[in-house]
Amino acid sequence: MSAAFRPSDAYPRLVLVDGSGFIFRAFHAIPPMTRADGVQVNAVYGFCNMITKLMKDHTGTHLAVIFDAGRTTFRNRMYTEYKAHRPEPAPELIPQFALIREATKAFGLPCIELEDWEADDLIAAYTKQVTAAGGEAIIVSSDKDLMQLIGPAVYMLDPIKYTPIGAAEVEAKFGVTPDKVIEVQALIGDSVDNVPGVPGIGPKNAAQLICEFGTVEGVIAAIPAMKPSKRRDALQQHQAQALLSKQLVTLRDDAPLPEPLEDLLLRHWDDKVLGDFLDANNFRSIKHRLALLDHPELDPEPPPPPAALHFTGYTTVTTMPALNALIAAAETAGRVALDMQTDNRNSLHGNLVGIAVATEPGQAVYIPLGHNLALDDAPQLGQPETLAALAPLFTNTAVLKIMHDAKYNIEVLTRAGAAPVAPVDDTMLMSYTQDAGNFAHDRETLSLHHLQHNPAHYDTVAGSGRNRLTFADVPIAAATGFAAEAADVTLRLWQRLKPELRAHQSLALYELTEKKLIPILTEMELHGVMVDRADLQSMSEEFAGRMAEIEKNIFTLAGQAFNLGSPKQLGEVLFETMKLPGGKKSKAGAWGTDVSVLEALAEQGFEIAQRVTDWRQLSKLKSTYADALIGQIDPVTGRVHTVFQMANTTTGRISSTDPNLQNIPIRTAEGARIRKAFIAEPGHSLVSADYSQIELRLLAHVADIPALKQSFADGEDIHTRTASEVFNVPMAGMDAATRRRAKAINFGIIYGISAFGLARQLNISGSEAKTYIDAYFQRYPEIRAYMENTKEHARIHGYVLTPFGRRCWVPRIREKIPALRAYAERQAINAPLQGGAADIIKRAMVRLPGALQEAGLSARLILQVHDELLFESTDREADATAAVAQATMQSAVILSVPLIVETGIGRHWGEAH
Repeated sequence: MSAAFRPSDAYPRLVLVDGSGFIFRAFHAIPPMTRADGVQVNAVYGFCNMITKLMKDHTGTHLAVIFDAGRTTFRNRMYTEYKAHRPEPAPELIPQFALIREATKAFGLPCIELEDWEADDLIAAYTKQVTAAGGEAIIVSSDKDLMQLIGPAVYMLDPIKYTPIGAAEVEAKFGVTPDKVIEVQALIGDSVDNVPGVPGIGPKNAAQLICEFGTVEGVIAAIPAMKPSKRRDALQQHQAQALLSKQLVTLRDDAPLPEPLEDLLLRHWDDKVLGDFLDANNFRSIKHRLALLDHPELDPEPPPPPAALHFTGYTTVTTMPALNALIAAAETAGRVALDMQTDNRNSLHGNLVGIAVATEPGQAVYIPLGHNLALDDAPQLGQPETLAALAPLFTNTAVLKIMHDAKYNIEVLTRAGAAPVAPVDDTMLMSYTQDAGNFAHDRETLSLHHLQHNPAHYDTVAGSGRNRLTFADVPIAAATGFAAEAADVTLRLWQRLKPELRAHQSLALYELTEKKLIPILTEMELHGVMVDRADLQSMSEEFAGRMAEIEKNIFTLAGQAFNLGSPKQLGEVLFETMKLPGGKKSKAGAWGTDVSVLEALAEQGFEIAQRVTDWRQLSKLKSTYADALIGQIDPVTGRVHTVFQMANTTTGRISSTDPNLQNIPIRTAEGARIRKAFIAEPGHSLVSADYSQIELRLLAHVADIPALKQSFADGEDIHTRTASEVFNVPMAGMDAATRRRAKAINFGIIYGISAFGLARQLNISGSEAKTYIDAYFQRYPEIRAYMENTKEHARIHGYVLTPFGRRCWVPRIREKIPALRAYAERQAINAPLQGGAADIIKRAMVRLPGALQEAGLSARLILQVHDELLFESTDREADATAAVAQATMQSAVILSVPLIVETGIGRHWGEAH
């Protein structure tokens, strides 16, 4: 027995870290980052973060990090194709392997690997040793191959969620207990590792066989007694393959141990060694979190970290003297972080419950105003007198008010009757301006990313599900910790993000566009848009009638009635009853019936597929708009108030929710029918102003295509001109089919369309579509150059730039899986164009209120949908409003092609659009 595991040891616990799993998780989770010498270190940084958390929260008495020593092992001699198709590591990851081993040693941890053996085998061997000695093993990994080791004294720990994986989780995943996992794996194989298994045997079948016969050998012995079936034939034909697969997936717990158990005893790292490593890689945040001094040898007793590093000790303001002292501190500081708490997460419907204020990092308070007080709560301040006291601070131009999602907070204050708040900074928009598409921009994500701090989640204080409380019912002590921390995090994010705006050349975009949109979108949301309730009800009935007709037609084609809303029943009718071709089942055993499946069937001439698609579209429009909009009419204003999302898209486009107005079909009769329900109030008109072909114009501009630029300058029909150039036919008298082909290519190129995609769209052969695309690029070689240069920029930097400097990140641009990489490349091609269009319309929105006011017009901007703006104007001013909107939008930026805006006026949106 190892000396480290004497019987007198109370409870030896060996933590085994799957180092290779940590590396790849860290590499894909952390965006590219380099140290001073240009070496990329994102995986190293993520690895160090994970090790820091592990050693802080989940340490045992002994700990080791286990790595794979190389790509080939004894299993490759057993089966040469084992793991043969695994892609090589990304070039920017390869130098980080050695650095991660260096990091492991800097943390004072054993760094274990052994030639010819996999890390999983070493983990199995160490697990066997420690459990034989009466100890416990905790395997930090989520790798399914390690689940065969789980037992009474062995469990796994998910390295991201830090949730345990035990026998119950394994049985839920594989359908068998851990001791039978290798049997199931041997039958199903593993496409990632090239373990062959038995073709046609999936997880469900494999689990059934093992539950019945116990082992792979038992299954093989039972083959002669099985009923004739494809499964029996597959097992008969591939029994040797199944036995080989079992050898490949079985972990070898007899692997030699590179280091004895006693040497894995957990020891504290050497402060200087670890500090020097973190300094060399510029990981200052980790160093601060570990409270490492620059020169520990000079002061072996490090002082506690400064108060600003803690997210605790927040207080509650319940008296006017305390509130006045807080206001004075904010005025002295010259900036203050604010965060509103409400009884509804929607700012347009929630009531103000309290205000959190942070004046310095670590110094934050909460002012409860609308809590339902418990017996032990101190009296809270009244809302009117508190807002009156705060009014001078809110309006003080010498004090910057910092918020996360300022639009939300300002709307809450406005509805509560507070004074206007200015000037404002918004940490959400600061992040979004620099990192659109890189990660989410909610406060929790940014706190983890920039501050390495996981703030309290709303559910921790309000509960979830049926037991969820409104914030007004949360006890004040709990509310204080949650809300004050939110303000504290916001202030610290501002300190981190504000300097980066200039470094990333994003300051002008933030200050002149994104931030200036806050009051404009706030006013649009608060004002809302009027809808015709009676027309919506009529529309709902109209859609229901058409759906009923389509339903009858579908039932006739199917020869039976069934639940059209059930994908399961639909799949059974299409592929079992009607025997239509191309059906595929999911792992759960259900037939696929998504839009791609139905489109493929419709293209083959099966009418039922097109009718189901029509029914689904009408069903979605009925539920999403005709029915839902009635319930979204505000009882106070009589209008619908959509919420404009400022930081949701990769390209900078504004999106909307509750309701989502971006998904109304643009050119269909149904879309026009829905727009008809959006109306102007009596005596008023709706004015629509829509950019014409803005993304094609941007393509001509950024790719510098003389022929297209000339065509736009001459006001020609761009699709007719393209058809003439590509297909060598005269523009005069061109037939509609030829123009349609050119139009499909023009718009398809913007989205990186493939020959296959164009073929499906035009219902032509793939070779014919390829001929069209080749001819297009031959006529416009500048487009091909733009596409290749843009993809290369994305591969090098991880992002592309719009013509106005917005960064649009493309996270999967270096993806090894071809389909995912191709999708990312299409994103990269389109993002500068779609993002450029977003930048242009945002610039126009910023200028329009002033332009309307200068013209003496009272019109309001009420909606923004894609490239269109919608105004509500008095009838008398409608024409003038349209003229001002058109002139302002067309002059928002100067391009090498003219911007054209088309306007319309009507009683309802459909008439104006």
